[in-house]
Amino acid sequence: DTSMGFGPLSGLMMGTRSGDIDPSVIFHLMEHEGYTLEQLSKLLNKQSGLLGVGGSSDMRDIRKLVAQGDEKAILAIKLYAYRIKKFIGCYAAVLNGIDAIIFTAGVGENDVDLRKAICKELDFLGILLNEEQNASYSGVISDISNSDGKVRILVIPTNEEFEIASQCYSLIE
Repeated sequence: DTSMGFGPLSGLMMGTRSGDIDPSVIFHLMEHEGYTLEQLSKLLNKQSGLLGVGGSSDMRDIRKLVAQGDEKAILAIKLYAYRIKKFIGCYAAVLNGIDAIIFTAGVGENDVDLRKAICKELDFLGILLNEEQNASYSGVISDISNSDGKVRILVIPTNEEFEIASQCYSLIE
């Protein structure tokens, strides 16, 4: 199972994609705002998500706007973390608990404050972040969970090139 459904538009909010929305929004925008299906596809896939809410699809730019007090950027960060927390709760329910949470890729590896916001108030699930270890992540596989927690919280560097090479090698071997 993943957070995506039929396509990448469903699930979590992304840089330019809305993530899960009430399907009635589509009908409303068509009937009351005059959108065509093509325009809606562009809106929901390329002009929504962080870009639509916070003004940029790049989390680094959103963070700069947050530092300047930009309300839309602040809302984008809060919404982004909220949606991830919701999915963590959903998966905790269907998996009957959580063994680990892994943060990876650009945002997961580099955004200390986002990792903190996501883990905040999830202690009832055994998710306890060690804020000192979170703040001192240095680019290697790191356990940033508090020793009192039941769930390991890991930051793992992304190495997509290695994974691609590894899979290609296994095909020609």
